[in-house]
Amino acid sequence: MITLDKLTKVFETANGPVTAADHVSMEVPEGEICILLGPSGCGKTTALKMINRLIPKTSGKIFINGRDTDEQNVTELRRGIGYVIQQIGLFPNMTIVDNICVVPDMLGWDRAKSRKRAMELLEMVNLDPAVFANRFPKELSGGQQQRVGVVRALAADPPVMLMDEPFGAIDPINREVIQDEFLKLQKEFRKTIMFVSHDIDEAVKMGDKVAIFRAGKLEQFDSPDNVLAHPANPFIADFVGSDRTLKRLRLVTVGQAMFDAPAVTEDDTLDRAAGVMRDLDHDFVVVTDRHGRPDGYVRQAVAEAKHGTIAEHHARLPVTVEAGQDLRTAVSQMFTHDVTWLAVTDSQGRYQGVVTQQGITHLLGKTYGAAATAGTAAAAE
Repeated sequence: MITLDKLTKVFETANGPVTAADHVSMEVPEGEICILLGPSGCGKTTALKMINRLIPKTSGKIFINGRDTDEQNVTELRRGIGYVIQQIGLFPNMTIVDNICVVPDMLGWDRAKSRKRAMELLEMVNLDPAVFANRFPKELSGGQQQRVGVVRALAADPPVMLMDEPFGAIDPINREVIQDEFLKLQKEFRKTIMFVSHDIDEAVKMGDKVAIFRAGKLEQFDSPDNVLAHPANPFIADFVGSDRTLKRLRLVTVGQAMFDAPAVTEDDTLDRAAGVMRDLDHDFVVVTDRHGRPDGYVRQAVAEAKHGTIAEHHARLPVTVEAGQDLRTAVSQMFTHDVTWLAVTDSQGRYQGVVTQQGITHLLGKTYGAAATAGTAAAAE
């Protein structure tokens, strides 16, 4: 857990004092990621660097897992905190494995133990140890170097990590991949993380909590969902964007928007399919195979105009979506394949129900309609 209590930093300048962090208070629960957001110069990076005392605070308190950081030796404090920066910071004269083992070696780990840990971490980010362990940083791409920077911060198994725009210098394709890899690592290791970003989409994807700063003040500290649905003021509403309802597509699973829709099998008759559609008031019904997997669909017009079994007349499904995937994925598939609905499966491919464009619109509108109207009115004042 990371607790900031009235944390303040005032810089003395030639033009007088400048308050970079103004009585900032927040608490990040153990195992969660908090994304610090805001425009340049808002104080988010200053707040981050006060945690490991790279920048000395003017006043206030910082606690890590209940312990006041003022009571810790600064070297001990920093060695117990993983730190990742945008510029990666690998030592160019050291191999990849030695870079990863820097902090474990400082902490006195057995050499065999630290090297084993490094090899395991490389595998977790899809860098084959046999290929990469003994290379030097200049022999890796930027994305590969950033992966090494992330696992180096995890090497000594610190309870807390600080990340200063760790993926900001990576191209969009590699950034998405590395973000996904990092979330997989976080799911396993459950570190408490403070993460500076300029990207609201990254915050929505990565964060359990979002802290938005302006001019040194913490304007809103909440879950990404609540920040999008209920911006605290016009500044927040403007910062997260007028398309904040669409941003929520990342936060809602297909299963939350799905509805149960009975299916028919390939051996059923078209008459049965027509009856199911009449009962559902739908113009289609999903067809499953003998293993319960969606195999196609039948339109109402076909079922009413023809005779015979469904196997003779059903159309193939162009794509399906898993219940655990987010609505952004579902909507993307709908647009890609020019369809208005998708059959939903579980992780084993078994049929679960249907998600439709209309259902997604209703779900988001129900949650966000009033908030969006209120936010627009507030911004206009």
